[in-house]
Amino acid sequence: MSGNRLLRSTAVFSSMTFISRVSGLVRDQVYAAVFGAGPAMDAFVVAFRIPNFMRRLSAEGSFSMAFVPVLAEYKAKGDQAAIKALVDRVAGTLTAFLLVLTAVAVLAAPWVMRVFAPGFSADSEQARLATEMLRITFPYALFISLASMAGGILNTYQRFAVPALSPVLMNLSMIAAAVGLVPLMEGWGYEPVYALAWGVFAAGILQLAFHLPSLSRLGLLPRPRWGGSDPGVRKIMKLMVPTLFGASVAQVNLLINTMMASFLIGGSVTWLYYSDRLLEFPLGMFGVAIGTVILPHLSSRHAATDPQGYSKGLDWGFRLCLLIGIPSCIGLIMCAEPLIATLFQYRRFGAEDTRMTSLSVMAQSIAVPAFLLVKVLAPAFYSRQDTRTPVKAAVVSVIANLLFTLLLFAGLLAFTDAGRAALTLTGGRWFAALEHLPGAHALLALAIALAGWLNALQLWWYLRRESVYAIQPGWGRFLRQVGLASVAMIAVLAVLLTQWHDWTPWAWWQRALRLAALVGAGGAVYAGLLLAQGIRPRDLRGH
Repeated sequence: MSGNRLLRSTAVFSSMTFISRVSGLVRDQVYAAVFGAGPAMDAFVVAFRIPNFMRRLSAEGSFSMAFVPVLAEYKAKGDQAAIKALVDRVAGTLTAFLLVLTAVAVLAAPWVMRVFAPGFSADSEQARLATEMLRITFPYALFISLASMAGGILNTYQRFAVPALSPVLMNLSMIAAAVGLVPLMEGWGYEPVYALAWGVFAAGILQLAFHLPSLSRLGLLPRPRWGGSDPGVRKIMKLMVPTLFGASVAQVNLLINTMMASFLIGGSVTWLYYSDRLLEFPLGMFGVAIGTVILPHLSSRHAATDPQGYSKGLDWGFRLCLLIGIPSCIGLIMCAEPLIATLFQYRRFGAEDTRMTSLSVMAQSIAVPAFLLVKVLAPAFYSRQDTRTPVKAAVVSVIANLLFTLLLFAGLLAFTDAGRAALTLTGGRWFAALEHLPGAHALLALAIALAGWLNALQLWWYLRRESVYAIQPGWGRFLRQVGLASVAMIAVLAVLLTQWHDWTPWAWWQRALRLAALVGAGGAVYAGLLLAQGIRPRDLRGH
């Protein structure tokens, strides 16, 4: 793929993803207004996060990372019959596995919930809600994983628009459920939050159906067949097993921290959810876009034995990640409360929810550049069909996340007055004490951030050790340019925020205008100084 085409493909994917993220933002605003932050919403977040973790694994993680390089190999050989046979057998094998997994998860829902939300009391209404909603939401994993397979095929053929737009259907389905189905649930005597679970179920079907016409036009609409003995399927499975862990370490950490958050004060799971959703803007718009586009590019360069093109593609990805990640990190940290207040503080989502969510946003945003870099670093290994190295880094990162969490909680309990008082109140029981400490969830977000940086640094070290990436000229100048632009951006935001320090009393339109001024001023200064220092759009085209 040429430099112009690489940048163009990324721009197309990002613009489509932007539409998806905006609709996702509207969805979350509806959530906040209708349900606020509390035990019922916590129950839904956990019930949805479990099957959504499957989506992260398939769409942005293990399946895509294993499937696309193998499909690219078949495509390079030009044998359409062999490609179609591979697609059919992968579809059949994946469907069979997911049907069994879905059946087990639905039947074992109470035990699954005890594993992923151990802090929910087994006999509580919250645990019952979460269990019943898990039974409704888990089939989403089946539909969305098949949709992700379809998206991987389309991405391999440089058809990025449909996979990028697909999540819009998810968001529209959820908005419709929250607005239209909630009154019906109330009228039927059910907990209103059940509407969201049924919205998830419908969204999976819609997203899968959305991909099928595009596959048909390529002549690759699957006719599922079992392929357990097929060499291509076995190769994908061999590559996929390690990537189940390695490609989605951030999501593994998030899932673990959701488990830990179930022990904290009511609303903690939801506050972490909104923090994660806000970070999805830069990560989804740019990180996933860059990673999705660069994987087939790197795979083709590796297949063509073009080490120079491989290095240049990686270098382009790294620079673009830092160019976007550093200002995103600064903006999210400095503007966390204005962002949360403007986007979510309405009706049932109050000022305290804004403050609590802002704390976790600031903590987790520290690692935005790292999360973006991993979206390029991981494909660098998977494009070479090296699935073991990212797993090594992932294991260390997950262990570190747990250690960071325990150390931060221990520090909170041992070295703060509130922590010591909570320990005294609960007779020295750690987890019981944490339930009395508002803000403890921010330490979970900080642990994720620290683990994210550790993961990125490990992958970088492994990549350099294997000597498959040659650093391209101009990095010193590039970092000075980005650094100066970032300092200027910090100064501008600091001046404006000293004038606008309390966002709670303002009407929504006043918040929106001031937030637009913040974002606009910060972005304009950053971009303006980059241009003044000689960085031009053509410099981002890659090679």
